[in-house]
Amino acid sequence: MNDIPKACVIGWPARHSRSPLIHRHWLRRYGIAGDYVIEEIEPEDFEAFLSDLSAHGYVGCNVTLPHKEAAARLVARRDETAARLGAVNTVWYQDGDLVGANTDVYGFLANLDAGAPRWDAGLDRAVVLGAGGAARGIVHGLLTRGVGRIDVVNRSLDRAAALADAFGPAVIARGWDEIDTVLEDARLLVNTTSLGMQGNPPLEIDLAPLAAEAIVNDIVYVPLETNLLKAARARDLNAVDGLGMLLYQAVPGFEKWFGVRPDVTSDLRAVLVKDIEGT
Repeated sequence: MNDIPKACVIGWPARHSRSPLIHRHWLRRYGIAGDYVIEEIEPEDFEAFLSDLSAHGYVGCNVTLPHKEAAARLVARRDETAARLGAVNTVWYQDGDLVGANTDVYGFLANLDAGAPRWDAGLDRAVVLGAGGAARGIVHGLLTRGVGRIDVVNRSLDRAAALADAFGPAVIARGWDEIDTVLEDARLLVNTTSLGMQGNPPLEIDLAPLAAEAIVNDIVYVPLETNLLKAARARDLNAVDGLGMLLYQAVPGFEKWFGVRPDVTSDLRAVLVKDIEGT
């Protein structure tokens, strides 16, 4: 096993990661001799582990919480998105140096492209719920697609304001008490909070103010059908779940590590759905 290319996901904790299911599926599909495993590394040990990644037998890795910002500081080079966000989730070697990318934004955009083709055509306003790291990446992605205005709604207005300040006048901070007004006639709503995630309180908001052609995206994927998505479908809105974001963000890393750009297929999705439904 030592002579085959191996990659890993590094986190603390990381045992819940479904990334091995994705990458091992692709390795089998494309007939590649390789492997992908989980490495649970505590924050105080992360720098030493990542800096000597090849000595641990890896050609690259994914990085998940809480290490994304540390990874951005440690790699020799970062892609444009990682540099803008200060967060790296995918690492590989190039000319002997560690290179880092942020593929979460790519995953978010590719998921919407697949689930709601031409979603960004003439999109003048979007609403993003939450103001954490995921929201930051999604706001960046929306801006790259030309969305004219993004309302960021968060319970802590200060956090929303800090995010808005980082991106300029197209991004507007809103308090949670403004949500009904903010949703009025919006054509895209994205939930980046943990509300609705398994084990957390549900996200309960009235979607009636949204435009009739609105798209609702929940980046939560456990459960696949959140209360938010159920409410969107009850209004005959286009509801896009979060599983595709997980699948598409994995594509660039696999290509860097194993030399083949993989496809996100219904077979791969079925593997993940079966695992999620078994939790």
